[in-house]
Amino acid sequence: MALSTVKRLTLGLIALGFTTLLSALLYRHGPAQLAGMVVYQLPNDASYLYGKYSADITSLVRSLATAKEEEVVVYCYNHPIRTSFAPELDRTEEDQGNCLALNPSTGLITRVFTSETENKREGYVIPGLWDGHGHLLQYGEFLHGVDLFGAGSKEEVKRRLREYLHKRKDEEGVGGRENWVRGVGWDQGLLREGMPTADWLNDDEDLKDKFFMLDRVDVHCTWVSQAILDLLDIGKLPEEVPGGEIVRNPGMGVFCDNAMDIVTGLWPKPNKEMKKKFVRSAMGELNKVGLVGMHDAGVLPRDINLYEEMVGLNKGEWTVRVYAMIECPERNSFCPEVARKVDLEGGWLRVGSVKLFADGALGSWGSALIDPYTDRPSTSGSLLVNASTLHSLALSWAKSKYQVNIHAIGDLANRHAIDSLAAALDDLDVCPYGIPPEICQQVSCRFRIEHAQIIHPDDQSRMRELGIVPSIQPTHATSDMAYAEERLGKERIEKEAYRMRSIWDVGPPVLGSDFPVEPPNPFEGVYAAVTRKNPHTGDGPPGWEGGWYREQEGLSVQQAFDGFTRGPARAAFWERKAGVIREGGFADWVVMDEDVFKVGEEDIRMLKVRETWVAGRKVYSRDGEGEEEVGKQSGGKEDL
Repeated sequence: MALSTVKRLTLGLIALGFTTLLSALLYRHGPAQLAGMVVYQLPNDASYLYGKYSADITSLVRSLATAKEEEVVVYCYNHPIRTSFAPELDRTEEDQGNCLALNPSTGLITRVFTSETENKREGYVIPGLWDGHGHLLQYGEFLHGVDLFGAGSKEEVKRRLREYLHKRKDEEGVGGRENWVRGVGWDQGLLREGMPTADWLNDDEDLKDKFFMLDRVDVHCTWVSQAILDLLDIGKLPEEVPGGEIVRNPGMGVFCDNAMDIVTGLWPKPNKEMKKKFVRSAMGELNKVGLVGMHDAGVLPRDINLYEEMVGLNKGEWTVRVYAMIECPERNSFCPEVARKVDLEGGWLRVGSVKLFADGALGSWGSALIDPYTDRPSTSGSLLVNASTLHSLALSWAKSKYQVNIHAIGDLANRHAIDSLAAALDDLDVCPYGIPPEICQQVSCRFRIEHAQIIHPDDQSRMRELGIVPSIQPTHATSDMAYAEERLGKERIEKEAYRMRSIWDVGPPVLGSDFPVEPPNPFEGVYAAVTRKNPHTGDGPPGWEGGWYREQEGLSVQQAFDGFTRGPARAAFWERKAGVIREGGFADWVVMDEDVFKVGEEDIRMLKVRETWVAGRKVYSRDGEGEEEVGKQSGGKEDL
């Protein structure tokens, strides 16, 4: 039978497209290289993609297969479920309803639907929230250490240290050589006396001779006591540390960026059981603010092993999904011999990315700038690694099929990061077959810049063109706004710094907090992103009472929540699984007392979570109810 005109036209277009693609591949690679790619590269890429997505596919298939055999648990609410923070045009009718059904054995949602049942729960349901950049172990350590955030004077710091020691007076060896006191949060910009020194702690009888290591608010400097300095040969310390600084004025005691290694190498590290305690404490606090998942921005391989062990031993204690970025034991290196990918069934732990560091932090003049600091013209900050080494590292990790995530704050560091990621995308081992780099970036690479804080306009354009993912912490902008213009000057602030709305078209970008540097509360992050005001006080800086550059860079409420849900999900290759409530997605949701879109703008920062659910299990309840075991919830069978 003769082919119809439509079929002939369709086949002709397919043949033309295939011929055009083949011609382009031959032109770019040549016949010999193209043949080699088909023979060698194509099977490798197919195997890589299978490995990346097979766990998700297996979980979904198993969920669909067993849902008919096992009890399906249903939860209905007295208000419509908000299934996604995507723009309305991206949402479908299938996503609407006031009930969700889940398979308790897989922790996946099997159905979202509407029911008029009288068995309805109270509250407004939203997708489980994610923090796109935090530090799990460090946050747990902070919860068991000294909180120095907001300290305004030497005496206040010493008071907090004495209180900490008093509370732990019955614990053996606290503050001794084998059990240093750790803390975080001091800021020389807030301390009345300025930059701290070891002598501050040595003139107090309760603190003298104790071992203190206290991190600055941005964790890019650490302040140590005289007892720790005595472990060093001060006379042999280098005058300069590449990519770091030993602060000597007004006195010894503070080490920044790469110089921190001098003292952290002496620190008696927490043992495995203590680390497990840190993780459990951290996850409990994250659940309280509605977080069901987080991107752990820099985890040592040995701690990846610990995480995997904890998930395997007791999922009841592992209540936050973790997408971890590997950080080599030697920072900014290539360590394939100890790094490995992990993708645990059920979506509890995924490791497929690496964390590199281009520079330090703005608050300690460590972020690397193209031009000198306005308030310290003698310096332009510090690169933690030179451009050629960063290029080489990014390419090595990308060739090994890892997502490459680069910490970059200053505009010079961001330029080097974009150069490195662009070069990796242009490599045939990373982006083969003549596929445009921006397509590889969107589909299989999704390289990121962590913080993306100060970016030259030319480099902002390059980020958009390639689709490099910005990972942004809105509360960094509102914490820094008190001094940022003094440090960078008005022109850099207006054109380069703390971009959000102006780079949203890359997105949705990943939003997070960088806890413990900032509190992990995502509602404070949403408030900061929308209003550009301090979420703790509700104020903008003098002259910006309506919000710091809000008209230029403030997000809508929908955009901000999208950045704490779908943004991190996509960056972790979990789109349509996390950050949404849909069939086949993770059974993660948060119950609120109010509709987050109907509360007043100023009330967003005050929102409190009623319940948090992960994998179909209640992991937090504000009214003090205990966790409910999977399969024993007070839901009903799906017969509504």
